[in-house]
Formats: sequence, C-alpha cells, structure tokens
Amino acid sequence: MRRTRFIAYNVLGEGNMHFKRNLLSAALASAIALIATGVQAQTAETAADPKPVNEATELDTVVVRGIRRGIESAISVKRDSTSIVEAISAEDIGKLPDVSIAESLARLPGLAAQRVAGRAQVISVRGLSPDFSTTLLNGREMVSTGDNRSVEFDQYPSELVSGVTVYKTPDAGLVGQGLSGTVDMQTVRPLSFDAPVGAVGVRGQRNSLGAAAGVSAYGERINASYITQNEARTFGFSIGYSHATTPMQENQVGLYEPWEAIGDGWRPGVPAGTFYSGGIKALRRTGETKRDGVMATLQFRPSNAWTSTLDLFHSEAEQTNTANQFEVHIGDYNGGYDRLLVTNPTINSNGTFTGGTANNVYPLVRGMYNYREDEINAFGWNNEFNVGSVRLTADVSWSKTKRDEINLENNTQRLPAPQLDSVDLTFRSGGFSQINPGFDYSDSSQLFLANTIYGSGYGKTPKVEDELRAIKLAASFPLPEALGWFTDMDVGVNYADRQKSKWQPEGNINLGAQGITSIASDLQYGLVDLRFAGIGYIPSWNVPAAVARYMTFEPVDNLSYLIPKAWEVNEEIGTAFARANLDTEWGSVPVRGNIGVQVQHVDQSSDSRYWDGTRPAGQNVQPVTRGKTYTEVLPSMNLAFSLPADQTLRVGLAEQVARPRVDELRASLDFGVNTATGEPGGSGGNPELEPWRAYAFDLSWEKYFGNKAYVAAAFFYKDLRTYIYTEARDGFDFSDLLTDYVPGPGEPPTQSTGRFTAPYNGKGGKMKGLELTASLPLDLFTDSLQGFGVIASAGFNDSDITIPPPPGSTSSVGSQNIMLPGLSERTYNLTVYYERNGFEARVSQRKRSDFIGEIGNFDGDRTLRYVVGEDLTDAQVSYSFPDAHALAGLSFLFQVSNLTDEAYQTYAGTKDRPLEYIEWGRTYLLGVNYRF
Repeated sequence: MRRTRFIAYNVLGEGNMHFKRNLLSAALASAIALIATGVQAQTAETAADPKPVNEATELDTVVVRGIRRGIESAISVKRDSTSIVEAISAEDIGKLPDVSIAESLARLPGLAAQRVAGRAQVISVRGLSPDFSTTLLNGREMVSTGDNRSVEFDQYPSELVSGVTVYKTPDAGLVGQGLSGTVDMQTVRPLSFDAPVGAVGVRGQRNSLGAAAGVSAYGERINASYITQNEARTFGFSIGYSHATTPMQENQVGLYEPWEAIGDGWRPGVPAGTFYSGGIKALRRTGETKRDGVMATLQFRPSNAWTSTLDLFHSEAEQTNTANQFEVHIGDYNGGYDRLLVTNPTINSNGTFTGGTANNVYPLVRGMYNYREDEINAFGWNNEFNVGSVRLTADVSWSKTKRDEINLENNTQRLPAPQLDSVDLTFRSGGFSQINPGFDYSDSSQLFLANTIYGSGYGKTPKVEDELRAIKLAASFPLPEALGWFTDMDVGVNYADRQKSKWQPEGNINLGAQGITSIASDLQYGLVDLRFAGIGYIPSWNVPAAVARYMTFEPVDNLSYLIPKAWEVNEEIGTAFARANLDTEWGSVPVRGNIGVQVQHVDQSSDSRYWDGTRPAGQNVQPVTRGKTYTEVLPSMNLAFSLPADQTLRVGLAEQVARPRVDELRASLDFGVNTATGEPGGSGGNPELEPWRAYAFDLSWEKYFGNKAYVAAAFFYKDLRTYIYTEARDGFDFSDLLTDYVPGPGEPPTQSTGRFTAPYNGKGGKMKGLELTASLPLDLFTDSLQGFGVIASAGFNDSDITIPPPPGSTSSVGSQNIMLPGLSERTYNLTVYYERNGFEARVSQRKRSDFIGEIGNFDGDRTLRYVVGEDLTDAQVSYSFPDAHALAGLSFLFQVSNLTDEAYQTYAGTKDRPLEYIEWGRTYLLGVNYRF
C-alpha cells in the first residue's frame, strides 16, 4: 500500500534556540555512539547511481508505508547518488504534509525559505539567494512567473510531484544547473508501478485570523490521481489534478522608509540627530488564492530497445486581495495646511524615535487592491533508444508562463479640508506598533474620495511573459576495459532558447464627472478591525467597483518615466558535455563517481526603449538593442569512496556559473546631459553582463544504517571570483545616444562619456559552510521506542563578501556595504515523529537567523530589507486503516501550520527601527484521503 505525503528527511527547525540545539546535539551524539558500538541496521538493496534527469523517479517502484518508508526512500536516493544531494520522497500519490514544495524543501539541510503572504515561496540554498539556484521539472529547466529566474514554488502543487532531488554539487551531465544548487522536481513514471493505483483527497482549511471584509477564512484542497498500465506493460498513463482555494488574511503595521537622522527643525518637537520615520500605516489584508494544476504522463515501451515518455503540466492561479488601510504621514506633510508638531517624544539610547504625539497630521483611509493571474504550461518528450550497448536519448521540451496583474488604489479623507488630527504613537520591535488617532474613522459616510494629500489614486497593470524551448541529444556507451577506472561515458548537446519580457502600463486614477464623493453603501464590505494597532475600526469596500463607478483609469506606457519599465531579454545557450563515469577500487577502497566537462556558449541580447528629451516631440521614444556572447568551460568531478561499516566519503570539485538576473540584463535606460558641465549621465540595465563565477569544493562524510538511518557532516567552500553589483561607474560611452544632441546657447560642449548606474561584474569573495544531519529511528536504541524517530540538521554559513546595496534599496538597508542577500548564518531543523499501527504524528520546526530578503516595492521593482530570523512550527496527526480492514485505503489527517503564529518582521539597519510587522495566523487543515 502506497502513501503520498512528501517527507523531507531533514525537516523543520527549532523553537527555543538553546533547547533545540541541545536536542540536535543529542541526536548527533547518539548517532556517533551507534557507530562507535557497531550498531548496524538492516541493509537495503543498492541501486545504480541515479542520473540527473529521469532515473530519480524509479523510487516509485518501492512499496512504501507511512513516514518511515518515505524517509527511507529519500535516504536511498542520497546514499546511492554519486553527487552530494538532498531528497524528498513521496509516501504515496495524492497526499502531502505541506502547503507547497517549498515548505518541504525548507526542511532540508542547507536550505531556507522566505515567506510571501504567509507561505514559503522562494528558496535559498547554502546561504545564497534564489538567483544562484535553478529549478528543473523532470530534468528540464522551467520558466518563472516572477520577474527573474527563481521559481515561485507555490505554483507547483505538491500533490502532483513524486519527489524532489536537490543537487549541491555540479554534474557535467546536468543541464541548467545552478551555482548554489539545482532543484529537480520529478513526477511519477507509470511503468514504474506494478499495478494500477488511484487516490483522491479532500481537505478543508481555516485561517485563525477569521473572516473580514466579506472574505471567508475557509478554503479547500482537492486532489485526484490515477496511474495505470496495459496488461503487456508496454503502455502506461498517469494523470493528476489538484485544486486549492487558500484564504489570505493578514494584519500588518508598516513604517515608512527611510529611517533617517533628521536635521534641526525638520520635525518640530524632535531633536536633531534623531532617527525618524516619515509615516506609518496599519492594515487588514483580505483575499484568496485559487490554484488549479494538472499533470499527465504517457509512457510507451514496446521493447527494451525503446522507451518514449511524454510529460504535460499545466497550472493556473488567480490571486485577489485588498489592503484595508489606515495611514498617516508624520514627516511634516499634511497638504500644506500647517506644520507638524510632535509632543512628548520618546527617544531610546540608540537615538531612535520610539513614540510621542504627532499633531496637525491628516490621516487617510485607503483601499489597495491587487489582482494577479498566473499560468504555466510545460511539455516534455523524451525518447530513449538502446542500440546494443549504446543508449541514445533525445529530449524536446517547451514551457511558457504568463502573468497579468492589476493594482488599484482608492484614497479617502475626512472633509471639508483640513481635518487635522493628533495621533499618539508607540513604535515597537517584536510587536505591532500602536497608532491612536483622535478622530473616529469608522463612518464611511464621513470619508470621501477626493484629491487627498496622496492624490485620488494610482494604478498599474504589469505583465510578464517567459518562454523556453530546448532540445537535448545524448549518448551513453561503455568504455574499453583498458581504460581501467572508467566504465562508461555520457556525451551530449543541448540547445535552449529563452525569451522573457515585461511591460508595466501605469497611470493616475482620477475622480469622475461627479467629483468628490463618499463610497455608496452597496459597495461597502463592512468594518475591519484594526484594534491590534490601536486604531479601532475602519471601513472596507470594493475597490475595483469604486474605480469603475466614480473614477477614470487609463494606464499608459509611453511617458518618459515609464519607457524604461518595458523590456525583452533573449538568451540562446548551446551546451555540450562529456562525462566519464567510474566504478573501481583504489587499493581496497571502492570508488564511484564521474569526471566531466560542460561547455556553454551564450548569446544574450535585450530590446527596449529609451526617452530622448533632445529630440522633437513625437520622436522622443527610441529603440535600443544591446547584447553579448561568451563561452564558459566548466569542469567538474564527483567521487564517492565506500568505506567500511557502510560509510561514504564524497568529494566534489567544480567550476560553476550562475546566469545574471533577467531584469539586470534589460537594455532599458534613462539618460540626460548636465547642461552646466556637458557630462552625460544615466541608469538602467546591462545586457553585456557576464555570469557569477565560482570555484567550488565539497566534502561530505555519511554513515548509513542500511536505508533506515544515517548521520552526515558536510563542508563546502566557494570562491566567488566575480559578483554582480549595481553601482555608478564613470567612463560609460554615450556616443550612440548623443548622435543628434546639440548643446543649447551658452552650454559647454557635450562629452561622449559619463557616469552610468547599472549592474556590473565585480570582484567576489569567499564563502564556506558546515552542515550536520542525523535521521534516527529510536528503535535503533531500544525496542521500547519502536515507532519514534528524530530528524535533525544544522547549517552554519560564513562569507567575507559584502556588496554595495542596489540604489533602490538604500532607504531600507542603508548606503554601506551589506552581507549577501538570502544568507542566514545559521539554520536549524528538527522533526520528532511517531508512527505505528496506522497512527502517525509529527511535530516539526525550522529556524533561520536574520537575513536580507527580497520584496517587491511600490514601483514593481525588487528591493532589499533586513528580515528577522524565523522560528516556524508545524504539527500533524493522521490515521490510516489497515489492509485487512473494510475501510482499507482510507486515511484521515489533521494539520496545523505555523502553530505558534510566528510573525514576519523587517527592519532598517537595527531592530529598534521596524519597517513591517505582519501576522498571517495559523492554518488548520482537516482532510480525508482514499487510495484504491
């Protein structure tokens, strides 16, 4: 009997740091004691080294039951690989413990997730940001619904994936690999199953924050999968469907950036030199995400000489949410009616403003609406031919994604103007800052759509498309015995053609012919509760309906400041590889692995537009195309030494690259000429960027007890020879842009070179890390603990690399050099589980230290912020009826995610200068699964 829930054999972090470190140390010490006393677990069958693309799915042939067997399958993948890998293995089709693949990935050693809207969405591998890793589906690189390359994992229903392998060391035969790691998601192979099998699952879920603004706190997850084969086992077919409706409920208090040291008289009542934020908001965000996914695989194997596999994947998601928001500017701006006056200010020992009463402020009540629609389609056709002792492979793939968004805002204020208020403020780190206004803002009839101090509204309609086509031809053949160490050789070529584009029409949302108006009762959702921030209640309403009834919105993309926001990037990458595989003995030590080289030829270019203010009206928008070609030679080696007592020592050496971010390759730019000096200047992307480059060394010691348990210690070292920085540099040649420029009367001659701010290749640095892991069923110690188990890991990262912050991020992370984005110096994972007689229970925690995360800002661009380290706990219990029972195949599940209601917090430089404090609540899930 099979089960499907994804079990990462190293799962979630720790709650109280000191306590969990002790637990982790105990687990590792216990494992070492086992080795010392010679305890041996039953040895499982060994398998051939899984190839990077498809063979990992063969683990579906293993009949698995429950948590333990899911763990054992993952251990088998890790043990049998020649590379250093981590793995997640399905317990059965159609069942999962996590909201998304990212939740399970974040439990693996050396991996960490960043939450978006309460869900793990993007993954950092070994302390490097998502830009340094790549994601594959059945060995094929995938497009992204984001602005860049990093995959948003919540687009992939975990119910439709049979396993995930994370490659931490390069392999010459793995096309599309990343610098920090490569995540390969695999779907089932129907001919790997012995008989037809199906599964259906239904789950209901509830968010603990409850309903608000007409949006329910309830959602559902429905999935169905079926796998079948013909009697002759020459044809197999699998299909899976997943649907999820996830409520979005959020409480947030946010402060304006930057926090800056103010001058004398800048903020009346606050001493000069105090660090001060110019505004604060509190909101209740409400909405939901609907996602539907379909996966299908057809396999045809008329003989052992030919196997043909067709993979199809489709996912579409629709997200709608509205931030019902109270906001007040405290930076001495209220529409010009009177100056700010702060009374009773409190300032801490760090010179940070922490509270007081802001007088003569003019608060707003705002509705901020976002609609996003994503679609991913992927196709892959693999044909494998065995001709004598030679294996030939041909693989064709295509994937495409589209993202459409609508962002709208309504601004309301009390009228007639001015309605200046006095607001008591208390700023907190580690909790919700408090805002106590003097007026009551709960009466919608007293709030008017008008040309407020922030205007009447603004909107955007961003669109992203990403398309990737690829073809791969490969051959594997045995080598002559005279070559000694080497048993066979893999060679191949791959061609990939990728096109990604973004454009972002924007515009003011203006009042319609009726002029100033309140919002009618039929568009009101009711009051939302902001008492968590000290405000009380405010109205909420249907923002798009209010725009349609009372306002006009005509977004454009041809204004001077919008021209650079539209771009297209094209990449053609030709890859050739050769990999010699070895399986021999050096002295008395068995050795397996591979030595190979990958050669990449890259042809990249970008098309965009720029605004030339020197040209006559109607000719200001000009096209620009730039690009570059280059070739990379990337050698790699992976060796696995089989030592006595089921120990393995792995060594990896490689030269690695990571392609630049797509938005950094854009050709779009802004420029102008300083009429006082004649020097041109500008900013934009850089289509001539070369990749991040690194030398990598990896060492891993692993002790196995068959497939039942293992302990491991892994060390990695990366010498990043280059890094990509966004900075201003002199000497940029503006000649092509100044062809028709004529200096005005009295202006100096125009220079041909000047300062240009863009991403550039620069010097890198060193980073290293240590990862400790133990997966131990406690019945290894005593039969009285049968069914109990512990999985623990700890990661420690260190880097001497500091980078100048991108210009758009200095308001939040400052102007001084910062540590690498995505780098947490410490990550911890802990799972304690029990499984026996059909009953399963687990409590899992994952913890990461502070890091610099990436978020989207108001302009739709990325910005960086300091993120407080997180400590997340999940719990789950389930029961499955035994095979002999009349209800065999039926199981029940109860799960709580974010059990301790951990908040998400960001700050500016020091933690006493908060930026965001966000509460997403707990998620309760109750479900039933049936396997047949």
